Amino acid sequence: MAITEAERMRQFAVVRRLEAAGFRAWPATSTAFDGTWAVRLTRSFPAKRLNSINPLDPSDTTDIAERLARARKTFAEAGRTLTVRQSPLAPPELVAHLDAEGWQSFAEAIVMTCEIARIDFSSSVDRIPIRDANRYLEASLAVHGRPASMRAGLGGILSAIRPPCGMFVCESEAGRPVAVTLAIQDNDLAGLLDVAVAPECQRRGIGIDLVSTALRYSMHKGAKTGWVQVEADNVAGLNLYGKLGFQEAYRYVYRMPPGERP
Repeated sequence: MAITEAERMRQFAVVRRLEAAGFRAWPATSTAFDGTWAVRLTRSFPAKRLNSINPLDPSDTTDIAERLARARKTFAEAGRTLTVRQSPLAPPELVAHLDAEGWQSFAEAIVMTCEIARIDFSSSVDRIPIRDANRYLEASLAVHGRPASMRAGLGGILSAIRPPCGMFVCESEAGRPVAVTLAIQDNDLAGLLDVAVAPECQRRGIGIDLVSTALRYSMHKGAKTGWVQVEADNVAGLNLYGKLGFQEAYRYVYRMPPGERP
């Protein structure tokens, strides 16, 4: 169905706001700009969103091939493979160039939002976020199954988050962490980051309970809209957020040159 120019601009405004909130919520070590392309690099942590080109203006179409060549050198010097994160803000000319050059697409993700006030919190457990960043760091490593070699990199990311951050951990009766999430408060937005439940504890309602707790905490702090990024093939995650009332706002996908391995 065709949309009006005013509606298209409104959608772009929503995307731009959520993209900016996402950058602040999960900060890269280095962010440089080539025109309106945000070039994010983080040598100490391999997350794709921290190591990618993020075009932010559909009208920025000059010297695409030359800019990609410059970026390839920058990424190589950082030990990373050149990666473009293609959101609705990517210029169609850039997308056409990547298609013509045979760039592969992978890891499609869905950005979802919800009105927090509409969520039924009656059955969720009221938890206070933990204050010990090191405790959260160790819990996140354990729940995600990340190697100890990522400790310093993840710790650096957590310490660089500037908006108010609620750190939530759910532990077993034995005191072992089984679920984690971050609630990043950015004015009236609440972003859910680093959400994970230990594999052996999934499908027990732990995830939806912890996410509900984080959102209720954010609402009490003034947040009105929750947002989260979920991989498109994460059926369990999509079902969880759907139950809470989250709906798709937009999608993005990563692109790599032909022959490279994601």
